[in-house]
Amino acid sequence: MKKNMLKDRICETQCGIQGDINVHMYDKMQCRLKNKGWIDTDNIIKAGINKGIALEIGPGPGYLGLEWLKKTSNTRLKAIEISNDMIKIAEKNAKKYELSNRVSYIQGDSQSLPFEDHTFDAVFSNGSLHEWVNPDNIFNEIFRVLKKEGTLFISDLKRDLSFFARWFLYLAAKPKEMRPGLITSLNAAYTQKEVEMILKKTNFINFSVKSNPIGVSIICVK
Repeated sequence: MKKNMLKDRICETQCGIQGDINVHMYDKMQCRLKNKGWIDTDNIIKAGINKGIALEIGPGPGYLGLEWLKKTSNTRLKAIEISNDMIKIAEKNAKKYELSNRVSYIQGDSQSLPFEDHTFDAVFSNGSLHEWVNPDNIFNEIFRVLKKEGTLFISDLKRDLSFFARWFLYLAAKPKEMRPGLITSLNAAYTQKEVEMILKKTNFINFSVKSNPIGVSIICVK
């Protein structure tokens, strides 16, 4: 029998992070990552997402999109979030960034994006892919709302990371109350091969999936 066989995915949640205590804990964790410079917008910008109007899926407390707005010019952002509790936190953070005039948060489910066809120059998301119950459907929804030659960038954890990478992430997760959630997220995450198989069933033809020590990154061009 093979050792260290990869376990099957265990779906995490379909309703995002809800409740005052949970969202404030998550906000505290993400704020810590932001203060350490670990909110990575560079790869989004390197993918060519640096102008026009973008859509963020699953913004949580909003730091990724707000950092992206801060680093780009003449850009606007719409962000769809399933948790209304999290939207309240994101709107407060947008005010702190003084970027409320460039971002709007919409409560909704990405399974059916509430936008017209060909609306966005780009779409990006971090840390939400593992929560997508029907990812092929969401990819097709993204394809629909992207303009021609628009770009999608997604990054997320991967399930098949090494023991040492898993242990590092576990120790780095603070407040420590977030650690059980990290484990469920890792158990729900996709591997590079699984993502590639999903994308082959979608309307995207031009795509690449890369693996790094802790996750996967996806670039698709319509």
